[in-house]
Amino acid sequence: MRSTPDRIRHAVSFEIVGLALVTPAGAWLFHLPFADIGVVTVIGATIATLWNYVYNLGFDHLMQRVRGTTRKTPLIRVVHAIVFEACLLAFLLPVIALYLEIGIVQAFVMDASFAAFYAVYAFAFNWAYDRIFPLPEWREAAAEG
Repeated sequence: MRSTPDRIRHAVSFEIVGLALVTPAGAWLFHLPFADIGVVTVIGATIATLWNYVYNLGFDHLMQRVRGTTRKTPLIRVVHAIVFEACLLAFLLPVIALYLEIGIVQAFVMDASFAAFYAVYAFAFNWAYDRIFPLPEWREAAAEG
């Protein structure tokens, strides 16, 4: 299982790369000032970073208990990303609506757009992260079979 420093590196790097991609795209797509989207994405990233740590720790414990390993199949990665984003969407919807002073439907469209991006991004980022920083237990399992 991943160590606390590794989980922190994962969560922080995930959010930094995500912010660099989503902030300019969001400002362009929603025709809002970069600064407004920047505030929303930074608030969102802060909430997401905390949620990322808690969620991944819990998910890994569940994986260890149920499967005996934290190694994820492609299907588990898809489920992992969808559940993470659905919960995050619920957390962020009121934040977006209140900060941008927009209706709940418009906030939902914006939040759902960010969630769709991040679902794909989370899948790709986590897969790459696991390849770049594999756990010793995964190397041993690969060597055995």
